[in-house]
Amino acid sequence: MDVIEAIRTRTSIRAFKPDPVPRATIDKLLEIAQRAPSGTNTQPWHTYVCTGSVKKAISSDVIELARSGQGKSYADFGYYPAKWSELHNSRRRELGWALFGLLGIQKGDREAGTRQSLRNFEFFDAPLGLFVTTDAYLGQGNWADVGMYIQTIMLAAKGLGLETCPQAAWVPYQEAIFRHLDVPSDQVLVTGMSIGYPRTDAIENTLVSDRESTANVVKYYGFD
Repeated sequence: MDVIEAIRTRTSIRAFKPDPVPRATIDKLLEIAQRAPSGTNTQPWHTYVCTGSVKKAISSDVIELARSGQGKSYADFGYYPAKWSELHNSRRRELGWALFGLLGIQKGDREAGTRQSLRNFEFFDAPLGLFVTTDAYLGQGNWADVGMYIQTIMLAAKGLGLETCPQAAWVPYQEAIFRHLDVPSDQVLVTGMSIGYPRTDAIENTLVSDRESTANVVKYYGFD
C-alpha cells in the first residue's frame, strides 16, 4: 500500500477481531514509526504497548472508574478547551450522531450511549493497546511532534495490514494506566490507541467521517 492510499483509506476502527498480532509485526511497526519527524530531532515521545493480563487489568480499572464517575476532566490536563467554538463543537456532535446512528442508538438513550462509550476502555476488543506519552515540561511544538509520530504509527499500521483507533478517551484516567505500565510521574498521556485486525462485519467500521472542503481551510497567495 502506498502512502497516499494509506492516508485516504485510514479510518478509526471501533470493532476488532481478537486475533493476536505477532510481536515481530509490532516491532517492525514501531521501528518504522520512529522515523517520524520532530523539531531539532527531539523525538519527544514514549510508547507503551500492552496485551494479555496487563491490558485486561487496565480495562477493568478504568471501566470501574468511568462507571463511578471518578475520572478527572480533560481540563485538568489542559487537553481540551473549557468551551468549544460552535464550529468545532458542531463537528464533534456530527461525528457522534453519525456513529450512534449506525449503531441504532437513539437520541436520549443514555444507557446505550454509555455502553458504547465504555467500549473505548475495552480497546474495542483489539488484541493490542498502545499509549503514547510525552514529558510533562514540554510545550506545544513538542506535542505537535508527538502528533506526527502518532499519525506515522497509524499509516505504517495500514501498510502492515493493521488498523487503529486513536483514543483521547483514556486521558482522564491516565493515573490508573500509568500505575499498570510503570509510567514515570513526569510524563503525561497524549493518546491511547487500539491496534489489530478489523471486523469486516461490524457496522461501526463503515463510518467515514466528513472532511471540510479545502476551499474552506486553505488560502493561496502569490499564484498567478
